[in-house]
Amino acid sequence: MGLSVGIVGLPNVGKSTLFNALLKRQQALAANYPFATIEPNVGIVEVPDERLGKLAQVIEVEEKLEPDSVPLKPATIEFYDIAGLVAGASKGEGLGNQFLAHIRETDLICHVLRAFQDEDVVITGKMDPVDDLATVRTELILKDLETLEKAKKVKAKDLKEKLKIESTLTKVEAILAKGEMLNTAQFSDDEMVIIKPLCFLTSKPEIYAINISDEDIPNLDPNNFASKLGISVQDVILISAKMEAELAELNESEQKDYLTEYGLKYSGIERTAQLAYRKLNLISFLTCGQIESKAWTIVRGTNAQMAAGVIHTDFVKKFIKANVINWQEFVNLGGWKKARELGKIRQEGRDYIMQDGDVVEFMIGE
Repeated sequence: MGLSVGIVGLPNVGKSTLFNALLKRQQALAANYPFATIEPNVGIVEVPDERLGKLAQVIEVEEKLEPDSVPLKPATIEFYDIAGLVAGASKGEGLGNQFLAHIRETDLICHVLRAFQDEDVVITGKMDPVDDLATVRTELILKDLETLEKAKKVKAKDLKEKLKIESTLTKVEAILAKGEMLNTAQFSDDEMVIIKPLCFLTSKPEIYAINISDEDIPNLDPNNFASKLGISVQDVILISAKMEAELAELNESEQKDYLTEYGLKYSGIERTAQLAYRKLNLISFLTCGQIESKAWTIVRGTNAQMAAGVIHTDFVKKFIKANVINWQEFVNLGGWKKARELGKIRQEGRDYIMQDGDVVEFMIGE
């Protein structure tokens, strides 16, 4: 299962610099003027997962393999670096129609909001995260109102369906007309059947990356930004795109030392990935053996049979059972052989709800 995140914000807030850092290579043009990014740059980023390395080490010892011979395959995130939005984007200003359309392709919006001073970087807007977020959200709302008007013209099959659609769209219009995002509202399952195909931009989950100066990292409190923005602090990360770009040039050991200097345990990519996973209610189950140590992404609440289908679609109908053990217990016991000897491998049926960090062997029929 893939995860796509659209990096969104006004021009020159640090989106492309952050994107370059996340990819650890210069894939986007981080130029000091609006609309440097003409097309959305798309890149696949691995989500660091320390569990995979520990599982691989256990397998290497258990199977008497060379150290570091088992490949690590983390979960991945697809990042879209979407060019800077400006007031009027919903009407085509600043090539806005293209860029708003690209947001539709993503699962989650990551708002990059500028809170750093740099005389060498042109300011678009007021350099006020609250005002900048309001500008971007206004354009998303206006675009959704345009989508709504088109949806109203679609003919229903019968009167019952017509009334259901009209009722749902009226509810949507009332929310948008108040300047509110659709992701703040509750909709029934029947309403979602109507809403989901319309791909409203404001229905997407949001997270917020506050781009600050590196020297401000130890001093600024995310609670202050969350309070001003009227959002949950759990959806906020403070990040220095400039620092992340510098970090990306270092080797693993140097990166750890660099982060420790700033009192950080994880890099920006790790914190962004963790936040995106949590916001989308995603977890990873793990597989490990001589071939690879791999993380697989599923929605929390997925059962074992459907999780097997993430590995291969045929596994859903051919599912027999799942051999399951928590990753930490697997590591502590020293691998599959010892875990089996001690009876620690659980045999679970198709309805078992997968847990984050489950190490799994799926038993599949012919």
